[in-house]
Formats: sequence, C-alpha cells, structure tokens
Amino acid sequence: MAKNLVIVESPAKAKTIEKFLGKDFKVESSFGHIADLPSKELGVDVEKNFTPKYIVDQDKKALVKKLKDLAKKAEVIWLASDEDREGEAISWHLAETLKLDRDKTKRIVFNSITKSAIQKAIENPREINYDLVNAQQARRVLDRLVGYELSPVLWKKIKPGLSAGRVQSVAVRLIVERERDIDVFTPQAAYKVVAEFKTAAGSLFSARLPKTFETKSSAEAFLSSNLKASYEVASLDKKQAKKSPAAPFTTSTLQQEASRKLGFSVSRTMQVAQRLYEAGLITYMRTDSVNLSGEAINAAKDTILGMYGEKYSQVRNYKGKSKGAQEAHEAIRPTDMNKQSPSLERDQSKLYELIWKRTLASQMSDAQLERTNVKIKSDTYSEQFTANGEIIKFDGFLKVYLEGKDEEDSVEEQEGILPAMNEGDDLFYNYITATERFTRPPYRYTEATLVKKLEELGIGRPSTYAPTISTIQNRGYVEKGSVEGVERNYTQFTLEAGNLQEKLLTEMVNSDKGKLVPTDIGMIVNDFLVDHFSHILDYNFTAKVEKDFDEIAAGDEDWQKVMKQFYDDFHPNVLDVQENADRASGERVLGKDPSSGRQVAVRLGRFGPMVQIGTVEEEEKPLFASLLPEQSLNTITYEEAMELFQLPRKLGSFEGEEVEANVGRYGPYVRFGKKFVSLDKGESAFDVDLDRAIELIKEKQKADAPIAHYEDKEVTKGKGRFGPFIKWDGMFINVNKKYDFDNLTIADIEELIEAKKKKEAEKVVKEWSEEGVRIEKARWGRHNIIKGKSKVELAKTVDVSKVSLEEAISLLDKKKPKKKKK
Repeated sequence: MAKNLVIVESPAKAKTIEKFLGKDFKVESSFGHIADLPSKELGVDVEKNFTPKYIVDQDKKALVKKLKDLAKKAEVIWLASDEDREGEAISWHLAETLKLDRDKTKRIVFNSITKSAIQKAIENPREINYDLVNAQQARRVLDRLVGYELSPVLWKKIKPGLSAGRVQSVAVRLIVERERDIDVFTPQAAYKVVAEFKTAAGSLFSARLPKTFETKSSAEAFLSSNLKASYEVASLDKKQAKKSPAAPFTTSTLQQEASRKLGFSVSRTMQVAQRLYEAGLITYMRTDSVNLSGEAINAAKDTILGMYGEKYSQVRNYKGKSKGAQEAHEAIRPTDMNKQSPSLERDQSKLYELIWKRTLASQMSDAQLERTNVKIKSDTYSEQFTANGEIIKFDGFLKVYLEGKDEEDSVEEQEGILPAMNEGDDLFYNYITATERFTRPPYRYTEATLVKKLEELGIGRPSTYAPTISTIQNRGYVEKGSVEGVERNYTQFTLEAGNLQEKLLTEMVNSDKGKLVPTDIGMIVNDFLVDHFSHILDYNFTAKVEKDFDEIAAGDEDWQKVMKQFYDDFHPNVLDVQENADRASGERVLGKDPSSGRQVAVRLGRFGPMVQIGTVEEEEKPLFASLLPEQSLNTITYEEAMELFQLPRKLGSFEGEEVEANVGRYGPYVRFGKKFVSLDKGESAFDVDLDRAIELIKEKQKADAPIAHYEDKEVTKGKGRFGPFIKWDGMFINVNKKYDFDNLTIADIEELIEAKKKKEAEKVVKEWSEEGVRIEKARWGRHNIIKGKSKVELAKTVDVSKVSLEEAISLLDKKKPKKKKK
C-alpha cells in the first residue's frame, strides 16, 4: 500500500494526477459528494439552529467503505477536491464521513492539473477552511428550505409535481417579464434614408441621414427634393482612437463568448471546459476572477514576443468589478501557452482555441485606429448626410482576437474605409433609398445573455449559472423557441438616375428560434410566486443573499444567524399562503359557446393547457380540448380555441379501418387503425382530407413492409431521429453511410444484424441465464441490471463483479412500476 492517499472529485482528474505523483501516492476519486442532505425529507433541523442532516447515499456506501480501508492504511491523506466552496465542503464531508485522523490529513488546492501545480500544492498544504464550508452549507440549507417549503404550496395551489428555487425562480421571472414587455410592445414605423455617393475620382461610399421621416409622404417628398440637388463635403473630421483587449475569461464571459462564437449552450460549455481542465489543459473553469498569475503573464509575453514581436506586447493586470470575486483565484487560461492547437476532439479544440486566443490577446497592445466622420450638405435642404469610417493604423491585439457582441449591443453604423476626400469636394449620388423601418421589441434572452443579466444583478455565482439554466428548462418553465418568424411588409423608395420608384418588400420578424421563452406553466408559477412571495422573487434580495454567502466565506458573518433571519420571515409567509391563497390556473375567459351558451375559457389543467366549455358548477359536465404545442394560454383566440373541439377529425375509412386526423406531442398525424402516420411539415390536422391521408398511409405501409427475412424473422427499414435504420427481432440497427440504404442487399442485412448481435453480446458483463437476469454495460461508465423489459441503472461506484443474483433480483423488485396514464 502507498504511503499517501490522494482523494479527488472525479475519476478523470485522478488519472491525470496519478501520472505526476510517484509510486508512494495512490489517487482515488470520491465521485463528487459522498454525503448530502436526504432526498426524501427536509434534512434540516430548524429547531436546532438549522443543523443539516447529512447522509451517505446507498450508491456511495461501497465507495465509502473502500476509501475508509485505504485511509486506515495510508500514512497521509491528501484531500484534493476543487478549490471553490463546494470543493471545500466535499473535503469536509470526506474528513467527517471517513473519520480521518486530523494529524495525518492535509488539504491541498490547485487551479490547474499540471505537474508543477500539483507539486506546489503538496509543498503548501493547509487545513480545511471552515468559513468556505459554512458558506456552502448556508447556500445548500437555504436553497433546501426554499425548495422544500415552496414546492408543496405549488402542488396544492397550481399542479402536482412543480418546484421552486431561490435562483431558478428569479431567472424565470426575468424571462417572463421580458416576454410581457415584448407582448405589450407596439412597433413604430419610420423611414430611414441611406445614400451611396461617388467622388469625382469615381470612388463609392455609403452615408446615412440622421433624421428619420414619420410618414410615407414626407419620405417621398424628401427623396424628390434630391432630384436636382448638388452635394459637397461640408466637413471632414479625423480622430485618433484606440481599442483595448477584453479581460481573460471568467466562467460567465466564457459562457457568453462560447455562445456567440461557437453556438454552445451554457451546459455544453461547462462540460467541455471540465474535460479540458481534467486533462490538465486549462485552469479551473469555475471562477469570477480576471486575474492572471505572474507565471501566466510571463508565459503569454514570451509567446507574443516569439510570434509577433515586441511592439505587440503589453503587460496588463486586470481587476474584477465584483466585490465577491475571489482574486486569489485565476481567470480561465491555458496551463501552457506554447500549446496553441493540441490534438483534441472537435468541441474541446474549439473551446481551447477560444481560451488561448482570449488569454494571449489580453496581454497584447492596444489597436490604434483613425476614425473619420464626414458630413455632406446639399443645396436644396438643410439636413446633412453623415458617413463614418475606420482605418486600423496598428492592429495590436486584433491580430489575434476580437470579443463578440450580443444582438442588443449591435448598432446600425457604417463600417469600413472611406475614400480620400477634402472639405468642399463635389460629390454625386449614385442612389438614395428611404426604407420603412420599425422599432424593435426588447430582445428575448439567450442562455448567454441570461447569464450576463444574472451576473449584472449579482444573482448566482460561477458554479450556479449552468445548473440554473438547465433546471428551468428541465422543469418545463422555459423552453427554447422554434419559430422562424412571421412575414411583415415594408415600403422602400429608391431614387436612382433621376427616377423615383416605390417597392413593397417583405422581411421575417419576431423569430424566437433558440431564445428562452416562458411556457404557460412557467408564467402561472411565476405570477403566483411574485404575488405571494415577492420577497423571495425580489432581485435585490436574491443578490443580498449572495453577498451574505460571500461574507460567511470571508469569516465576517455567522451562517446560522443568516438562516434564522431569513426563515423567521419566510416560514410564516409560507403557512399563510398555504392556508389562505386562492388556486392559480391562469384562467382566461374567451367568450361563450354559440350552441350551448356556456362559458369558453382556457386554463392550466392536470395534463397541461386546455380549453374548457362550461364550468364544474353546472349540471352538464364541461367539455375539454388540449391546446396545440405552439399555442399559449395568453395568446390563443376564441376562434382558435373553438377549432380545437373539431379534433380528432374523422376522415372516413380505408381497408376496413377508421381514419382520423389529430395532433399529438410530436405534431399533427393521421391514425389508421392502430398505426400513426405523421403529416408532412406545413400540413394541418384541420385541413387534411381522406385522399391525402390514404396517400400517407400507403407510403407508410410501403415503408413498413418487410424488405427481407433473416433467421425466419422479418427485416423492415425506416428513418428515425438518428438516421436510417433496419429493424429485426425487436432490435433497431443504424445503417451508416457505407451502405446504400435504398438498395440494401441480403449480404448487407446479414452483416448489419451480425455486427449488432456481436455488439449486444459484448455489452453483457454478467449473466444468470436460467433466471433471465443479466448485467449490461450502459453509457457514461455505468451498468444496467436487465430482466425482460425491466431495467435498473447501477451507480458508477458499484463493483459489478460482486453483485449477486439475489441482489440483482432485489433491486429489480424494488423498482416501482410506472403508472399508466388514464
């Protein structure tokens, strides 16, 4: 047994660190937290000063035993979890749960997994920082109190299965309020004038009129006044300017820039960054510091001098704006600036290159610019056109990197180089346009701009952004928009060669594709919480809580005192709302049913948003119809709501089976007996007729017909979400591009089936054939126990070789059967 036991959080990190330490060190992983609050109870003793109850999950018991045994045999135990508050809490849980001897336990931290960083950490051990532990406990306990007390209120007053959270609910509020701003926004039209001028030498450039015209007639009249106009350069102003590089990446700015430039979601950015960190390529990826170490600054300087020369180098020290930023930590940077393009898989390579460029640019010279502003006057009116140009005199950091912009940051201005001209020079118009333009509603948040807003408000910290955004989408409160936009007409006048023409053009507007849009349930939950728990949903309160955590981490505040102050206000409010608040369903009355005179309303029902004819108080039972996926309680019209009662539409019969059209979770479809056939994109369940339905059914029958038989079993083929496949003996077998899918031969089919059978056989790591129970490899290093259609996933930490048949059957028996929907 090695003299030293090092415990880290992840197996990937353990493998990397083990390479740097000698035979005297054994590196093991705790697989994250080994102890946590119980999932099926509050787990906080409110009466005893908010003492948390930590338990070891069943999945982790074997791991804890293994670590205990290793710790007893080791001379020194090194707790090497991450350097943030959560990492500190993990080290504390390890020390407590494993009952480690304090005299032979050391805490080490490092912000990069490199040989020098690990060795430096070993040379500079410290004690567990209980202020950081308490800050993490405070966050965990307060969030548990909020979630555990608010969620049952939502179950009772809105719908079972809902949840609330201190940060997630505030994030939803931001998105809901932005959507409401968009809903009430009325676009205002105005005509913007742009001209293309020509110099005497024949050079062309664009200019715009600062003034806009409110009406079509005034825009037309202005263009007419240019028919016989002469133009000259009224003034020409040149100014020297400079542009400075952005600071190195923090968690938030990395998430924003990876979204703008790489199209990564926030969670994808963090997953890829985690892999880069664990491979020893970048520093720790959860940080709000823009600071670089002296070693990193010198390394960047050497790289710049070697690649571009001395005039491109400018040493810079950055300071963060956030008071809670941990300046002892570093920004996210490469661990070795000499590695510009290490061999990595695609996503890792893209993100690494972004981090490398941003770090290098942060230590480079300013870009030197010359900005030119030209004003152009006419002899027929007083308004002047303006043209702006920019010349890069010295590129500096722009040689490597320029920070991206969000939609809301963009401005409509000319960019580029203007031709040579002097004050008083004559100019000639090539064409002038007056284009109808509409004011824009506020922009919907993307994942990245939501992170930016949360950071601006002081809500959340580097470790919370990604989980918060994932949670609000997983809960169904927010979803990514999919609407490409709607067409809008606009008018454009063009004056060219003495002729004035009017055109009617179209543009796509109101796209929400990829943006965060609140769902009906998200809006209802938000409104209920804002109405009854305004304190919790208040942006300033949420930011103040984060500051309290920072003060606890600094040792300036007692965490249990903070909990008491919060809970003494919060708990009575919960009891009052639970007892006295009305139920919330987002109900909106649309009108009356013309045939019965009963009320027509939309509201949230047990299975989602729906239309209801009648009320429960009436003798006759209400009628219900579910809203379509693209419809909303807030925007559906009376006519659209009544149309839903036409579904399902009976179209007739075919081959002795009834045919009907309806809409399901995957869109509009035709049902033929027990078979379902999706309609093509753009087709509606309200419009499809029997002839078209029969056409689709025949196509489906042809596609589903067996293409061959193998071992006396049918082989069929189809196309699914993962591409073309064949189906045999209940197995779906993907058909890759090396095969001609439309002309599969018997040899191709045999090859595909045998390869699949072999792959399935290789999955099995343990089998009890007579009982029909087996253990198979699953994804992400896990294993499944399988019997027939029943499946149980094992924890990563379970030693599969030691699972007995009795244990396997016991786990299968404990699995609760899914309730069938009525």
